[in-house]
Amino acid sequence: MELVELFHQWALSLDSKQWLLFALFPFFLLTIAVEYWHYHETDIYDIKDSCAGIVLGAGYLVFEVLFFALFVWSVFDWAYQFRLLTIEITPLSFLLLYIIMDLLFYAYHFVAHHTRWFWAGHVVHHASEHMNFTTAMRQSPLYPLSAMWLFFMPATLLGFEREWIFFALALNLSYQFFLHTQWIDRLPGAIEWLFNTPSHHRVHHGRNDRYVDRNFGGTLIIWDRLFGTFTPENPQEKPEYGITRQIYSFNPITLTFHEWRDMFRDMAEPGPWGLKLKHLWASPDWQRTQSGNEQGRPNNACLGGGTT
Repeated sequence: MELVELFHQWALSLDSKQWLLFALFPFFLLTIAVEYWHYHETDIYDIKDSCAGIVLGAGYLVFEVLFFALFVWSVFDWAYQFRLLTIEITPLSFLLLYIIMDLLFYAYHFVAHHTRWFWAGHVVHHASEHMNFTTAMRQSPLYPLSAMWLFFMPATLLGFEREWIFFALALNLSYQFFLHTQWIDRLPGAIEWLFNTPSHHRVHHGRNDRYVDRNFGGTLIIWDRLFGTFTPENPQEKPEYGITRQIYSFNPITLTFHEWRDMFRDMAEPGPWGLKLKHLWASPDWQRTQSGNEQGRPNNACLGGGTT
């Protein structure tokens, strides 16, 4: 009975976002199995890499449930009292919310590639040298601790309830799962122009000079077109996946903590506190010289500036 009660309490702590992602998890695994069968005679899948991605994805979901239930929901509920409007959900207002959330995701994603604090969480997703559906599941359990959820606070202040905010985000993230594949080539022109597609997202995961820090959109690619971060996939230059200073490990703990460790180790180096703290918000490739002066060098980032 105690186990049943614990499960009941845990289930009550889930919001619509987490229920949706948990519900889709078996479907994601089935999709992975189908893709693996299709590619089993190629090097697109690596069993160790894929297992690491699945374990990280499961850990991310479980830790997010706990952290959101204990802290984040209270923050959003507190902020909701300062909302500008009270927006009832209709099909039209939900479409508006989805577009707003997609724009806010773009903002987070851009910052995650250009600020080391957020990159420390996001690098987990980019550290795989493979591009398949298990790469989509490769998420950091420390995402909630990095406070990435703050990027979605404007939707609450505008007047949307948090349940709908995170349901829209869950739909967005679920869509993005299907972008992590080499099975689908380019889609018809109008779709490629408006939406994020597997072709656009392969660019995003590339560490080639022309591809790094490009195509940050979630569902829509129009934000990248508007803000100058769009690059199309070049048929003559296949994306090389991974990060420029590759972490060669399949250990989920190592993959989760390696960039946090490196960041705090860099902060511990002697020097003025202003430069120490700059490691938190500067670009992931920024480093100090031994003399304490500033310089940039490739770090555990994709390249120059920095991520689904």
